[in-house]
Amino acid sequence: MVKVLVVSDEVAHDLQPGRLRELAPGLVLAGGDLPWDYLEYLASCVDAPFLFVPGNHDPDLDRRAQRGDQRARFDAEAHDGPRPHGARNIDQQVVLAAGLRVAGLGGCVRYREGPHQYTQAQYARRARRLLRRYGRSAPVDILLTHAPPLGLGDGEDLAHQGIEALHGVLERLRPTWHLHGHVHPYGLTLPDRHVGGTTIRNVIPWRMLDVTPRTAGVQEASPRPVGQ
Repeated sequence: MVKVLVVSDEVAHDLQPGRLRELAPGLVLAGGDLPWDYLEYLASCVDAPFLFVPGNHDPDLDRRAQRGDQRARFDAEAHDGPRPHGARNIDQQVVLAAGLRVAGLGGCVRYREGPHQYTQAQYARRARRLLRRYGRSAPVDILLTHAPPLGLGDGEDLAHQGIEALHGVLERLRPTWHLHGHVHPYGLTLPDRHVGGTTIRNVIPWRMLDVTPRTAGVQEASPRPVGQ
């Protein structure tokens, strides 16, 4: 069993260093729309792999990489370009981290100009790309996205509409958990949703999960040593 800390969208001021030491997660996941300094702070306090997907308020990572933005953080061993120190971008990837198989899809439905926003058709192409790469592999333990599936924990307004293509992703990858943010609970505890054997959970601002690995077989995401 792996203790997983998941954060998204809102800075959690109660996650102080002492609390993080008590929680002692074996894996940290971030669902987007969080300041990079905050993610780097969490990474500095936790000796565990750290994976994230971008949200619609995150920087345009492709543009930063193309222009060589000095503010963008790079890791010489990373394959995902600019990102917070200590975190790995798994958008459209499946990786093995802490013994758990984790799939990632960032972004949300396009509602204005800005990065990491897609029409339903564009998001469907991104989902198909993920499934072409990994969809015939064994089921994943966790699907990490920024936005929820259409009709399963999303909002009525366009900005918080869910992703239609995620229904097909859930059917193919059969995750034990589908974790997302994007839809702010405003202090409420939102109910879990269930699709087959998958539990869909809004993790804003943070949640701890105990996840039992189901399978393995893809490249391990190495943890970043504390303090580097």
